[in-house]
Amino acid sequence: MLNPKLVKNTKEKMMTIVIALLIVGWTAAALIGTQAYFRGEQTKPIHERNWRSDSFNTLAKSVTGQETDYSVRTPAYAMDAFASNSLPNS
Repeated sequence: MLNPKLVKNTKEKMMTIVIALLIVGWTAAALIGTQAYFRGEQTKPIHERNWRSDSFNTLAKSVTGQETDYSVRTPAYAMDAFASNSLPNS
C-alpha cells in the first residue's frame, strides 16, 4: 500500500513543476511578443504615435539591439502607411 504522505509530497512536487513551467512559458511568450513588436512582425500592430518616435526607437534598440527599419516594416493597419507619411520627421 502507498504511503499517503509520499503521495501528497509527489502531488505537491508535480504542481510545483507545472506552475514553474507555466511561468517559464508565459515569460518566453512575452519576450517573443516584445521582440516581434519592435522588429516589425506584420501581425503585431504598431501605433501611429510610434512611427518616427525617438523614444520608441531608443526603447526598440534597447530591447532588440538594432534600429527600427521602417522601410522593411509592414504596417498591420491599412492606414498606418498613409498616416505615418503625414507625421513630422522629428
